[in-house]
Amino acid sequence: MLSAKAQSPAAHQYKDHIFPNVDVKSNLTYNPRATANDKESYLFDLYQPRGDHATARPLIIWMHGGGFKYGSKTAKGIKIWSNDFAQRGYVCAAINYRLSKKNPVFHFDELQKSCYYAVQDAKMAVAYFKEHHAEYNIDPNKIILAGNSAGSIIALQAAYSSNSELSRRTGVVDSTALLKPDDKAKVAGIINFWGGILDTRWLKNARVPIVSAYGSHDRILNPIRVDTGMYGSITIHKTTDSLHIPNSIKVFDGFGHELQRHFNPFFGAGKPTQKRWLQAAQFAADFYYETLFKKTE
Repeated sequence: MLSAKAQSPAAHQYKDHIFPNVDVKSNLTYNPRATANDKESYLFDLYQPRGDHATARPLIIWMHGGGFKYGSKTAKGIKIWSNDFAQRGYVCAAINYRLSKKNPVFHFDELQKSCYYAVQDAKMAVAYFKEHHAEYNIDPNKIILAGNSAGSIIALQAAYSSNSELSRRTGVVDSTALLKPDDKAKVAGIINFWGGILDTRWLKNARVPIVSAYGSHDRILNPIRVDTGMYGSITIHKTTDSLHIPNSIKVFDGFGHELQRHFNPFFGAGKPTQKRWLQAAQFAADFYYETLFKKTE
């Protein structure tokens, strides 16, 4: 059980903290046909606002960072964001996905290949929750893909690139990629926490809203430079603006990757960083309240 502060009298569902308590069910699967060797890769934890009796709730699928090599659904940031958004009335599914057995952190070609397979897992998760929407009391038309770092890279590619485009870009030979020319994940939005997209031309493929947050001194995935092979948050913001795709962006001036002062993947984020994570969450919640929910109140 996780708790939160009591709601204020003027609170708005999906924008503010409405539900003081959150129930968590751990180690469910979005791929019942997974083999014993792959079972761990398809587990998810489900966060639900306690006492919410709505039958068509929005869902956020959260995907962790870790360079496609490390991490899991129990990463500190994922747990914080899943709990935070569940308190606002969302259902949150924190998922695992297949990680690379090689070294994508220092080899960009391998990172791209790892991204391809992780994107397939994200698309599978979206399809699973759409099929089982009645079981989880979620609205299949209000599914948001979200993540930090590698997780948001997955979210962006899943919503904006087809399998054939991603196959050509990453070099993954996938005979099924050409069978479904429009196999992008059909979702209502993306939460992009310091991630990026492999090809900005793909942003013409869909009109999925994107809300982004990043640190101005991010040297892992620079928000504007492209010499890393990835287009970051500023470039995404400018491109989506030109395409008239709903989007918004928050800059944390002076901070690096994961909104840390000095990013180090081997040290956990302290309370100041976690506070910035929650500020990013509020920014994203405000954006989607205005984009998806305000007019329905």
